Parts: sequence; structure tokens; C-alpha cells
Amino acid sequence: MAKKVLKKLKVEIKKPRRIKKVAKKFSETSRTAIIAAFGFLIALAWRDAISSYVEKITVLSPVQGNLVVAVLITLVGVIGIILVTPKEPEEK
Repeated sequence: MAKKVLKKLKVEIKKPRRIKKVAKKFSETSRTAIIAAFGFLIALAWRDAISSYVEKITVLSPVQGNLVVAVLITLVGVIGIILVTPKEPEEK
């Protein structure tokens, strides 16, 4: 009977740890989603600004303004990803 009581106590002790882990993971995931949403809004705002500026510049250009905008946004995005991505430690 004592073993059953101890088993129940161990299970009850483990549950709050699991709940804390789930809550922590949920909080981290929620923060990431909110940051991504704000980043998306910022990107849309910049897209419109860049598009209107490039259209004014490329009026006489044979290359369409949308192509130039896509290339510029891609370059800015790739540079941003490179800057934000954590660097892996060097192997010795």
C-alpha cells in the first residue's frame, strides 16, 4: 500500500513540472508568432514604399519595376536572415 501512495505522489510531483514546461513552450511560441506578425506588417509597409519609389525611377527602363522591387526585397531579406541567424560554433 505504501508503494501505491509513493507512486501517486511521484506522478503528482511530475505533473506541475510538465505543466510549467508546456506553459513555457506556449509562451515562447506565442512570442515568436507575434514577432513574425509584426515583421510581416513591416515588410508589407516597406514593400509598398519601395514599389512606388522604384516605379518612379524605372519609368523609362526596359526592365519592369516589379522585377526590380522583387530583387531588392529579396536582397534585403537575405541580408536580414544572415544577420539574424545565430552562428554555429566552430569545430576544433
